[in-house]
Amino acid sequence: MKVLLINGSPNEHGCTYTALHEVATTLESNGIETEILYLGKKPVLGCIACMSCVKTGHCFQKDIVQDVQMRLDEFDGIVIGSPVYYSAPTGQLVSFLNRLFFTAAKRMAGKLGASVVSCRRGGASATFEQLNQYFTISNMPIVSSQYWNSVHGFTPDDVCKDEEGLQTMRVLGQNMAWLLKCIESGRKAGIEKPVYEPRLSTHFIK
Repeated sequence: MKVLLINGSPNEHGCTYTALHEVATTLESNGIETEILYLGKKPVLGCIACMSCVKTGHCFQKDIVQDVQMRLDEFDGIVIGSPVYYSAPTGQLVSFLNRLFFTAAKRMAGKLGASVVSCRRGGASATFEQLNQYFTISNMPIVSSQYWNSVHGFTPDDVCKDEEGLQTMRVLGQNMAWLLKCIESGRKAGIEKPVYEPRLSTHFIK
Protein backbone atom coordinates (compact mmCIF):
# COMPACT_ATOMS: atom_id res chain seq x y z
CA MET A 1 0.00 0.00 0.00
CA LYS A 2 1.30 3.43 -0.91
CA VAL A 3 0.18 7.03 -0.40
CA LEU A 4 1.17 9.99 -2.56
CA LEU A 5 1.48 13.28 -0.67
CA ILE A 6 1.49 16.33 -2.96
CA ASN A 7 3.30 19.43 -1.74
CA GLY A 8 1.64 22.37 -3.50
CA SER A 9 3.83 24.99 -1.85
CA PRO A 10 6.57 26.78 -3.78
CA ASN A 11 8.77 26.23 -0.71
CA GLU A 12 9.99 22.64 -0.83
CA HIS A 13 10.62 22.29 2.90
CA GLY A 14 8.29 24.97 4.29
CA CYS A 15 5.21 24.84 6.49
CA THR A 16 3.15 22.66 4.15
CA TYR A 17 5.97 20.12 3.89
CA THR A 18 6.26 20.07 7.69
CA ALA A 19 2.59 19.09 7.96
CA LEU A 20 2.80 16.50 5.17
CA HIS A 21 5.94 15.01 6.67
CA GLU A 22 4.12 14.46 9.96
CA VAL A 23 1.38 12.58 8.11
CA ALA A 24 3.93 10.58 6.12
CA THR A 25 5.91 9.63 9.21
CA THR A 26 2.78 8.28 10.87
CA LEU A 27 1.81 6.33 7.75
CA GLU A 28 5.29 4.82 7.52
CA SER A 29 5.16 3.80 11.20
CA ASN A 30 1.96 1.92 10.34
CA GLY A 31 3.57 0.03 7.48
CA ILE A 32 2.30 2.25 4.65
CA GLU A 33 4.78 3.36 1.98
CA THR A 34 4.77 7.08 1.17
CA GLU A 35 6.08 9.49 -1.42
CA ILE A 36 6.08 13.27 -1.07
CA LEU A 37 5.85 14.95 -4.46
CA TYR A 38 7.13 18.52 -4.67
CA LEU A 39 5.62 20.39 -7.63
CA GLY A 40 8.55 22.79 -7.83
CA LYS A 41 8.62 26.47 -8.66
CA LYS A 42 7.94 26.31 -12.39
CA PRO A 43 4.46 27.30 -13.64
CA VAL A 44 2.03 24.46 -14.31
CA LEU A 45 -0.15 24.91 -17.38
CA GLY A 46 -3.86 25.00 -16.63
CA CYS A 47 -6.44 22.91 -18.47
CA ILE A 48 -7.18 24.36 -21.93
CA ALA A 49 -10.25 22.16 -22.54
CA CYS A 50 -8.73 20.58 -25.67
CA MET A 51 -10.29 17.20 -24.68
CA SER A 52 -7.36 15.25 -26.13
CA CYS A 53 -7.11 13.37 -22.83
CA VAL A 54 -10.49 11.77 -23.49
CA LYS A 55 -8.90 9.90 -26.39
CA THR A 56 -5.43 9.26 -25.01
CA GLY A 57 -6.11 8.84 -21.28
CA HIS A 58 -3.52 11.43 -20.35
CA CYS A 59 -2.91 15.14 -20.79
CA PHE A 60 -1.14 16.17 -23.99
CA GLN A 61 1.27 18.35 -22.03
CA LYS A 62 4.39 16.38 -21.10
CA ASP A 63 5.06 17.64 -17.60
CA ILE A 64 4.61 16.67 -13.96
CA VAL A 65 0.85 16.21 -14.40
CA GLN A 66 1.34 13.57 -17.09
CA ASP A 67 4.03 11.91 -14.99
CA VAL A 68 1.60 11.45 -12.09
CA GLN A 69 -1.24 10.38 -14.40
CA MET A 70 0.93 7.57 -15.73
CA ARG A 71 1.75 6.40 -12.17
CA LEU A 72 -1.68 6.60 -10.55
CA ASP A 73 -2.10 2.86 -10.20
CA GLU A 74 0.83 2.84 -7.75
CA PHE A 75 -1.11 4.79 -5.15
CA ASP A 76 -3.92 3.76 -2.83
CA GLY A 77 -4.33 7.17 -1.23
CA ILE A 78 -3.62 10.80 -2.05
CA VAL A 79 -2.96 13.64 0.38
CA ILE A 80 -2.98 17.15 -1.09
CA GLY A 81 -1.15 19.89 0.79
CA SER A 82 -1.23 23.63 0.17
CA PRO A 83 -0.48 26.92 1.88
CA VAL A 84 -3.28 29.47 1.96
CA TYR A 85 -3.20 32.04 -0.85
CA TYR A 86 -6.09 34.49 -0.53
CA SER A 87 -8.28 31.86 1.17
CA ALA A 88 -7.50 29.31 -1.55
CA PRO A 89 -4.85 26.80 -2.64
CA THR A 90 -1.90 28.00 -4.71
CA GLY A 91 -2.65 28.67 -8.36
CA GLN A 92 0.04 26.21 -9.41
CA LEU A 93 -1.61 23.44 -7.38
CA VAL A 94 -5.07 24.22 -8.73
CA SER A 95 -3.78 23.99 -12.32
CA PHE A 96 -2.11 20.68 -11.49
CA LEU A 97 -5.21 19.23 -9.83
CA ASN A 98 -7.64 20.44 -12.52
CA ARG A 99 -5.72 18.59 -15.21
CA LEU A 100 -4.95 15.54 -13.09
CA PHE A 101 -8.50 14.94 -11.92
CA PHE A 102 -10.22 15.81 -15.20
CA THR A 103 -8.18 13.23 -17.05
CA ALA A 104 -8.08 10.54 -14.38
CA ALA A 105 -11.36 10.80 -12.47
CA LYS A 106 -12.30 7.16 -13.11
CA ARG A 107 -8.89 5.96 -11.94
CA MET A 108 -9.21 8.05 -8.78
CA ALA A 109 -12.38 6.20 -7.70
CA GLY A 110 -11.86 4.16 -4.56
CA LYS A 111 -8.58 5.78 -3.58
CA LEU A 112 -8.56 7.49 -0.19
CA GLY A 113 -8.20 11.26 -0.22
CA ALA A 114 -7.25 13.87 2.34
CA SER A 115 -6.20 17.51 2.24
CA VAL A 116 -3.84 19.45 4.47
CA VAL A 117 -3.43 23.23 4.62
CA SER A 118 -1.00 25.59 6.29
CA CYS A 119 -1.62 29.23 7.03
CA ARG A 120 -0.21 32.11 9.00
CA ARG A 121 -3.56 33.08 10.46
CA GLY A 122 -6.79 32.67 8.43
CA GLY A 123 -8.28 31.15 5.29
CA ALA A 124 -7.52 27.55 6.23
CA SER A 125 -11.09 26.24 6.24
CA ALA A 126 -11.91 27.77 2.84
CA THR A 127 -8.78 26.26 1.30
CA PHE A 128 -9.47 22.92 2.99
CA GLU A 129 -12.99 22.87 1.57
CA GLN A 130 -11.84 23.68 -1.97
CA LEU A 131 -9.28 20.88 -1.97
CA ASN A 132 -11.82 18.36 -0.70
CA GLN A 133 -14.06 19.06 -3.71
CA TYR A 134 -11.62 17.15 -5.92
CA PHE A 135 -12.30 14.02 -3.89
CA THR A 136 -16.06 14.33 -3.55
CA ILE A 137 -16.57 14.55 -7.32
CA SER A 138 -14.31 11.55 -7.98
CA ASN A 139 -15.82 8.76 -5.82
CA MET A 140 -12.96 9.05 -3.34
CA PRO A 141 -13.64 8.44 0.37
CA ILE A 142 -12.28 11.36 2.42
CA VAL A 143 -10.20 10.55 5.48
CA SER A 144 -10.85 12.79 8.48
CA SER A 145 -8.96 13.62 11.64
CA GLN A 146 -9.78 15.01 15.07
CA TYR A 147 -10.03 18.55 13.66
CA TRP A 148 -9.87 20.22 10.27
CA ASN A 149 -6.48 19.39 8.79
CA SER A 150 -4.56 22.63 9.22
CA VAL A 151 -1.38 23.86 10.82
CA HIS A 152 -0.54 27.45 11.70
CA GLY A 153 2.72 29.33 11.50
CA PHE A 154 4.84 31.62 9.37
CA THR A 155 7.87 29.32 9.36
CA PRO A 156 8.43 25.56 9.75
CA ASP A 157 9.71 26.26 13.27
CA ASP A 158 6.39 27.95 14.05
CA VAL A 159 4.51 24.91 12.76
CA CYS A 160 6.60 22.63 14.97
CA LYS A 161 5.25 24.59 17.94
CA ASP A 162 1.64 24.05 16.81
CA GLU A 163 1.14 20.98 18.97
CA GLU A 164 -2.56 20.54 18.18
CA GLY A 165 -1.99 20.99 14.45
CA LEU A 166 0.76 18.37 14.34
CA GLN A 167 -1.33 15.99 16.44
CA THR A 168 -4.14 16.45 13.91
CA MET A 169 -1.69 15.42 11.18
CA ARG A 170 -0.69 12.30 13.11
CA VAL A 171 -4.29 11.30 13.72
CA LEU A 172 -4.96 11.80 10.01
CA GLY A 173 -2.10 9.45 9.23
CA GLN A 174 -3.40 6.87 11.69
CA ASN A 175 -6.91 7.02 10.25
CA MET A 176 -5.67 6.71 6.68
CA ALA A 177 -3.45 3.73 7.54
CA TRP A 178 -6.34 2.02 9.33
CA LEU A 179 -8.76 2.54 6.44
CA LEU A 180 -6.21 1.38 3.86
CA LYS A 181 -5.73 -1.82 5.84
CA CYS A 182 -9.50 -2.27 6.14
CA ILE A 183 -9.91 -1.90 2.38
CA GLU A 184 -7.07 -4.34 1.75
CA SER A 185 -8.62 -6.87 4.14
CA GLY A 186 -11.95 -6.48 2.39
CA ARG A 187 -10.36 -7.01 -1.00
CA LYS A 188 -8.71 -10.22 0.20
CA ALA A 189 -12.10 -11.36 1.52
CA GLY A 190 -13.62 -10.89 -1.93
CA ILE A 191 -15.20 -7.47 -1.51
CA GLU A 192 -14.63 -5.58 -4.76
CA LYS A 193 -14.97 -1.91 -5.62
CA PRO A 194 -18.46 -0.68 -6.54
CA VAL A 195 -19.55 -1.02 -10.14
CA TYR A 196 -21.06 2.32 -11.14
CA GLU A 197 -23.88 2.91 -13.57
CA PRO A 198 -23.07 5.02 -16.63
CA ARG A 199 -22.60 8.60 -15.52
CA LEU A 200 -25.18 11.20 -16.51
CA SER A 201 -24.11 14.72 -17.36
CA THR A 202 -26.88 17.27 -17.75
CA HIS A 203 -27.18 21.03 -17.85
CA PHE A 204 -30.63 21.24 -16.25
CA ILE A 205 -32.32 22.45 -19.43
CA LYS A 206 -35.40 20.47 -20.46
